[in-house]
Amino acid sequence: MRKYYHFAFIILTIVGLLASCSQEEKKYRIGVSQCSDDIWRDKQNSELKIGAYFHDNVDLCFAAAYDSDERQIQQIDSLVGTGIDLLIVAPNQVSTISPAIDRAYDKGIPVIVFERKTNTKKYTAYMGADNYEMGHLMGEYVATRLDERGKIIEVMGLKGSSPAIERHNGFREAIAEHPGIQVVATLQGDWTEPTAYNTVKQWLEKNKGAEKIDLVFGMNDRTAMGARKAFDEAGGVLPLFCGIDGLPGENGGIRLVQDSLLDASYIYPTHGDQLLQLAVDILEGKPYEKETKLMSALVTQENARVLLMESEEIMRQSHNLEQLHEKASQYLDQLGNQRTLIFVALAAILLLLALLAGIYMYYLQRARIQDERMQMEREQLDFYTQVSHELRTPLSLIQGPLDQLLRTNDFRGASDEARELFSIVRRNTHHLTGIVNKMLDAQVGGTVTDGNAHIETQNLASPAPAGEIKPDEDAPTVLIVDDNVDIRTYLRSILQGQYRVLEAEDGKRGLELAREQVPDLIVSDVMMPVMNGLEFCQQVKKDGISSHIPVILLTARALEKHQIEGYESGADAYITKPFSPELLLARIDNLLHSRHQLKDLWATKSVAEAPAASAVPAVATPASIEDAFISRFKNLVEKRLADSNLSVEDLAAGMGLSRVQLYRKVKALTGSTPIDLLRKARLAQAQRLLQESTLSVSEIAYQVGFASPSYFTKCYKDEFGTVPGEARKT
Repeated sequence: MRKYYHFAFIILTIVGLLASCSQEEKKYRIGVSQCSDDIWRDKQNSELKIGAYFHDNVDLCFAAAYDSDERQIQQIDSLVGTGIDLLIVAPNQVSTISPAIDRAYDKGIPVIVFERKTNTKKYTAYMGADNYEMGHLMGEYVATRLDERGKIIEVMGLKGSSPAIERHNGFREAIAEHPGIQVVATLQGDWTEPTAYNTVKQWLEKNKGAEKIDLVFGMNDRTAMGARKAFDEAGGVLPLFCGIDGLPGENGGIRLVQDSLLDASYIYPTHGDQLLQLAVDILEGKPYEKETKLMSALVTQENARVLLMESEEIMRQSHNLEQLHEKASQYLDQLGNQRTLIFVALAAILLLLALLAGIYMYYLQRARIQDERMQMEREQLDFYTQVSHELRTPLSLIQGPLDQLLRTNDFRGASDEARELFSIVRRNTHHLTGIVNKMLDAQVGGTVTDGNAHIETQNLASPAPAGEIKPDEDAPTVLIVDDNVDIRTYLRSILQGQYRVLEAEDGKRGLELAREQVPDLIVSDVMMPVMNGLEFCQQVKKDGISSHIPVILLTARALEKHQIEGYESGADAYITKPFSPELLLARIDNLLHSRHQLKDLWATKSVAEAPAASAVPAVATPASIEDAFISRFKNLVEKRLADSNLSVEDLAAGMGLSRVQLYRKVKALTGSTPIDLLRKARLAQAQRLLQESTLSVSEIAYQVGFASPSYFTKCYKDEFGTVPGEARKT
């Protein structure tokens, strides 16, 4: 029983693995490389995490470069080295980060560039707002806000970053359309409030006493607030301050506009959830947009309160979602524990089932042993059948020729001593045959049916000696199919005086000859290479060309079950080896006589009387196949009855046969040639027309396919004993 316990262990292991794997799906690891760390990116990272709540198969890995190109390059390479499936990157500068992005892309990792652009083309998708449009719209706003006149300062973002470049270009092009607006200074910042404060403070110290500044445009809200702090410390009337980001929250741009610390801001959308969905679509092979532009809006005193309320509501809902996610995680942990308990219970049940399975397998093993025993018996039977074939074949080649020699003139003139020796050989050959039969019968436990071993042949008709009589050209054709060349030679010596003989060395070649030559009868061995006799017989009986040919199976397989197999394959007779030539000739003569009687039956029918195609049985038997053949031939003749040029070749082509095949098939079935049947069909149709129509004899002759009325009259008289005109009078 040890193997049954082993089997149970295997079942439990498999079930455990399936149970654990059934809950798993493909995991994706997404790396997020942020160029800096600020409240805008904190908001986007939070949205990415919330988006991941809806995708349990996603793990996020965050990295922040704190505005350092070298740090971001190292972080990207490190993320790629950990085996991420996709990279989301906000490049610190346009050109410096490109090589690291290229390396990731070249390794087959999809890359999403967001918020900032790079000068490489090796990325999968881009998502971000239109920074040029932001700068341009902010420039239009500034011109309107200052009534087309005033002095302004522009504080740039990080040098070389795409948002700074595009916002600057859009802003300056919009300002250029308003000559009354003068940009007195463009100061370089780096997106941070301290840098903007220091840069503006230094400018103010250098330009004391300069004309009053009406507005400061910082390229993000933090830059604008740094500039405000510098102006506030310098004293005097404060200018207006505008920025970009428009974030919600306590220190966000929307709150700063509402509190009048900033005159305006521009919402720079984060959309982390949308960014994560884009990443998942790429990983799962779903359709996606190569370039995605995010919508944004201007924040002023007029709409700041509404936007702040909406953003705070969104933040509140996000906070609730995070709490729900935490609770869901707790519930999932509890569910996992419950599932573990379920699996333990399931394991106990499976152990019981395994024990039952062990008992069941025990009985299966017993059944298998029984099957193996039966298989061994079958193999033993096959072995002894093969032995039988190997023994009976040479016995046939000894006994048969010996019986023939006993009937020759040479033997009749032999001395008494020679005749006695022949008698001894003959007697012991029959005795050996009996011993082989009894031995095989005892080994396989079957009933060997062999009435040929002790047949006395002195008073039976003797077969013609080889070479003494040549068959007539019209003699029936017999096809011999046997892989043993001596058996074929012996059979030829028996048959060649009365029949035309064809030979084939295996069933495949025999089938080809049966189709090509259409013999009158086939004698075939059963145990042959390539195609055995049973399969050969089945193919012969299924083929429309050869289905009518009688088949005699001549074999050493003597058991009753073997004979049943032979008849089930369609054989017309079954003769076991060794055999007497007289028995074989008698069987052949009997089968040909039966075929001749069937031929006479067909001969009593005209082609017009042949069975219709609808009358042919659905189950294919040799008789139904022959009926179908005659039906097809009848339809072909009827369709072309009026064609005086119709030939045997045309009829053969219409039937899909060669001229020889058609001739022999029709001759074998009806006793008439195809041309004879065609002529009979034409004359039968002419006789009906003479009795039922008013057409002249000449018109009828042409209508039924005769080339001339005179020939029609001759044929009609030969067939019916009267001329057509007299037939009409009657």
